[in-house]
Amino acid sequence: MPIDALSLLILGLAAFGAGCIDALVGGGGLIQVPVLFSVFPSTMPATLFGTNKLAAVFGTLSAAVQYGRRIAIPWALVLPGTLAALVGSWMGARTVNWISPLVLRPMILVLLIAVAVYTFARREFGTHAHARFSGFRAVCIAFTIGGTVGFYDGFFGPGTGSFLIFLFVRFLGMDFLHASASAKIVNVATNFAALAYFIPNVTLLWATAGVMMACNLAGALFGSHLALRHGVRFIRIIFLCVVIALIAKLGVDTLVTNA
Repeated sequence: MPIDALSLLILGLAAFGAGCIDALVGGGGLIQVPVLFSVFPSTMPATLFGTNKLAAVFGTLSAAVQYGRRIAIPWALVLPGTLAALVGSWMGARTVNWISPLVLRPMILVLLIAVAVYTFARREFGTHAHARFSGFRAVCIAFTIGGTVGFYDGFFGPGTGSFLIFLFVRFLGMDFLHASASAKIVNVATNFAALAYFIPNVTLLWATAGVMMACNLAGALFGSHLALRHGVRFIRIIFLCVVIALIAKLGVDTLVTNA
């Protein structure tokens, strides 16, 4: 599909910003997906969701690698969550062709408001690691989180990283830095699983995705550098900002749709 230079520049800038935000706290889809829909208003949603995944997957992978080199990843919990997310994301991607993801919008809006209120009200939330569960119970919780959020990522997507981070902090007792690192690994799995469905079944915008992929990768490297340099409290602040932005975006979309 032909695209003019200005539109490609806008998509590249959006991808850089999305990669940076996604590496910090997730939520890159908040930037990348609306811009894709704006530039390609007549294109099938499944094509744009798949193109978004393709553009973001290596940025997410690079952020996961950067985190893995610098901090200790709780692999005993992350691996079960990642395996569940692989299956959940593939199933979610299949569902896109049967049910409109927009049916989830009001419910996601309510959940995001709850996440923002809870995080804001508890000033020490996520600033220190303290394991709430151990052994098989913790593994089951990680598996459930991975499968549920993985399905959501394959089906709808925006805010996936933010949901993962919140749930890892709330139910597994991670701090924001370790939760962000763990979320990146799970998010890599959900992206690849969704692409495993999208690539053979949906027409993707490969040339556009290639440019966005390079920009997203650069943004992810910058974002992970900021996270590792500034630590837990910085990530908490960015997390709240992104969640509030997601609430605003979904709220406006819901009002416009129902008007």
